[in-house]
Parts: sequence; structure tokens; C-alpha cells
Amino acid sequence: MYRSRRRDVLMRRSVPAIFAVGAAVVSVAFVASAAQPDDEATDYYADAEGLTGDELKNALHEIVSDSTTLTYDEVWSALRDTDEDPADPESVILLYSGRSLDEDANGGGSGEWNREHVWPKSHGDFGTAPGPGTDVHHLRPTDVAVNAERGNKDFDVGGSAVDGAPGNRTDDDSWEPRDEIKGDVARMIFYMAVRYEGDDGYPDLEVNDQVDNGSTPFTGRLSVLRDWHAQDPPDEFERRRNQVIFDEWQHNRNPFIDHPEWVGEIWN
Repeated sequence: MYRSRRRDVLMRRSVPAIFAVGAAVVSVAFVASAAQPDDEATDYYADAEGLTGDELKNALHEIVSDSTTLTYDEVWSALRDTDEDPADPESVILLYSGRSLDEDANGGGSGEWNREHVWPKSHGDFGTAPGPGTDVHHLRPTDVAVNAERGNKDFDVGGSAVDGAPGNRTDDDSWEPRDEIKGDVARMIFYMAVRYEGDDGYPDLEVNDQVDNGSTPFTGRLSVLRDWHAQDPPDEFERRRNQVIFDEWQHNRNPFIDHPEWVGEIWN
């Protein structure tokens, strides 16, 4: 595999979506930005078009499950490519802090970056084995100390400020990422819930509306993640990342980056 430096042409269209926020219903005009796929992927989502609910979720599962599985060692190289700093090709952007760090400063020591499982690997007990444990659609470079502070907490609002990651907050059982990546986090969680459905020896991962999920194959909080997805639509960095994973690494896509409106069709 080689490292791609190209920037992709993007298509944009407005798509209305409706989300429940507490007792109110909020209409959000999404700008659904899909990276222009290569010719071989032009019809990537053809089998999902026009579907809703469980039928849509099942169709997307079949589509994104056709992928290349990486080893945990290969993830280091993949993240140097997928999370490359646009202003410095020799550095990566750390997920929670937003800080740029030398791509070779990876490991387990203070000041280094390591591989953060956005869907906690204990939630379903899949560890770092090939499959969900090595899927770069939810693995991101993160400061070692910040990664340890997040641990296996679910996602929710509130808590105390996190040292070394301005804008993030945490308490005993939940983690709130900074505003700029709230939607990124939500779409990674939604991808995992579609990609891993209990077949091929993998756990059946699902999003629920609670926190403190422990070792069960659930991650929450659904209502909060849905709100974050609406508040923070896909940006250029996220779309490029999706395309690089498709082109160079796993050869599958996160459908909720390409079609943000599908979140409301599945988790309404």
C-alpha cells in the first residue's frame, strides 16, 4: 500500500433531516457532501437507494462488509495517511485535542500518540483482533494521556474539562468531545453499528440511549450522538479521510459521511 496525497473533488447537495431533541422535533437542512468516488465505486450505494429503517441498515451492512481487513500493526501506517495534517504532511491531527503532532511520535509514552478506539474495544470485548479492533473508520490518533482519560466511556454531555484537550469534558461514565468533532464521533459510532452485526464471528454492535455500558456490545448515548451528527455535518477533513480509507486501505466507506440523511432513516 502507498500513501496518497491527492485531494478529492467533492459533490454537495442539501438534504432535509428531522431529529428529535428532547420533546421537540427539529428540522435540519444537511449539506450532504459525498466525495466523488472512483469509477469502480460509482454504484457503491445502489443496493441501498430508496430503503429506510432496518432494510436500509441491512443493505448498508452488506455493502460496507465487503472490505479489506487490516492487522493492528498496519493501523499505524493507515492513520499516518488518513489523519494527515493538511498543513504538514509529516504530521497527524490528534482527534480530541486537534493538535498536530509528528507522525513518527507514536507509541505509548508521554507526549506521544496512540490508536484510539472511538467505539471502545471493551464494548463487545473485541480487543485489537482484526475486524472491529482494527477498523480505521473508528480508529484515530490520540494523545496517549487523553486516550487513557477517555478510557471506555460512552458519549454524553457535561463533566469537567480535560487536561490536554481543550473543549472536551468528562465525568465518571461519559465523554463529551470538542464541538469540531462531535459529528465525526457520532458517524464513526453509527458506522460501527452498521458494519458489525454479529456475523463472520464479530460481535453485534448496537447504539443505545444509555451510558456505562461496560463490556456489553453497546455504545451510547443515541439521542446525544444523533444531535451531534446534526450539529456538526461532515467537513473536508472527514470526507477526505473516508475517501483515503476507500482508495488505499479498507476499500469500504462510512455511508453516514456520504449520506448524512441516512442516520435519520435508521435511528429516527
